[in-house]
Amino acid sequence: MLPHITRLIVSAAGVLLLFYCASSVVLPILLALVGSMVLKPPVAWLRKYHLPVPLAAALVLAILGIGVAFGLIHLEKPVAEWVKSAPETLPRLKEKYQRVFNPISRMTTALYGLGNASDGHERPPAVATPGTGGSQIAGTLFTWTGSVLTGVVETVVLLFLLLASGDRFIDKLSRVAPTLNGRRGAVEIYREIQRSISAYLFSVSLINIVFGTLVGVSLSLAGMPNAAMWGALAAAANFVPYFGPIAGIAVVAGAGLLAFDTVSRGLLPAGTYLVWHLLEADLITPLLLGRRFKMNAFVIFVMLMFFTWLWGILGTLLAMPILVMINVACSRVPAFAPLAVLLSA
Repeated sequence: MLPHITRLIVSAAGVLLLFYCASSVVLPILLALVGSMVLKPPVAWLRKYHLPVPLAAALVLAILGIGVAFGLIHLEKPVAEWVKSAPETLPRLKEKYQRVFNPISRMTTALYGLGNASDGHERPPAVATPGTGGSQIAGTLFTWTGSVLTGVVETVVLLFLLLASGDRFIDKLSRVAPTLNGRRGAVEIYREIQRSISAYLFSVSLINIVFGTLVGVSLSLAGMPNAAMWGALAAAANFVPYFGPIAGIAVVAGAGLLAFDTVSRGLLPAGTYLVWHLLEADLITPLLLGRRFKMNAFVIFVMLMFFTWLWGILGTLLAMPILVMINVACSRVPAFAPLAVLLSA
């Protein structure tokens, strides 16, 4: 028993090391795999109308691309304006609410002075090298944009190939297992994972779209500028458990304090966002998803931290689908049934 567990731990460590070192290769594959599970039902629906599988896959991806482009075009202007004005508006926020920020500022100054005193000497002020900051930022942005575009193209191509292959991927998967029972079990597990991922992401996407719409409408009624942008931010942030809503509420709170003259009026949009989030998290999502996708909150939090460290923001987005995959696989394999019990709520 002990050698088996040791081999399992060594194999898991090797896989994680591969995921970390080859993230530029692994991430597009995982994103395409999860995406193919989500988009398989609409492709299958189009096949009922005697469309060839490659054409049905291309049509689904084209509709998805048009929808994403439409959303980005409508949100590009308010997002760009807000990001451009952020360096100027953040100092204004401190000036507007000087009474509120004064105690925090004095505490920070005192702590910083205490840190300098404990070192025994004062830290010299940082000296900026003229002419280097702009070029470094431009070079970083150029490299980052190129990497993102490359990753997007790779993911889309892999996604199309997986969708266009139809059931051939499952057939090849079944041939890997040495026995007939093993083949049937592998295919059943894959199909169960596909159904679970598709149902989970479809349900969560629908919930988040409605949630973002309600937040946007509520912020608009509260007089918040760019309410549609904040509603879209709320919908996107809600895909990340715990971290996403906290970050979204904090950003909306800052924007509300900038938009309005009083603290109570400025925090009203964030309070509205928080109320909708509590209703969604404690009532709507458990009611719609039920116990099928209810998992241990501690495990979810640990998985989010781990995959965020491993792959950044993409890891944060992939954490829940990967956790659903692991949960389904463990529940179908008797040897890993105790792990499935640990993952469940």
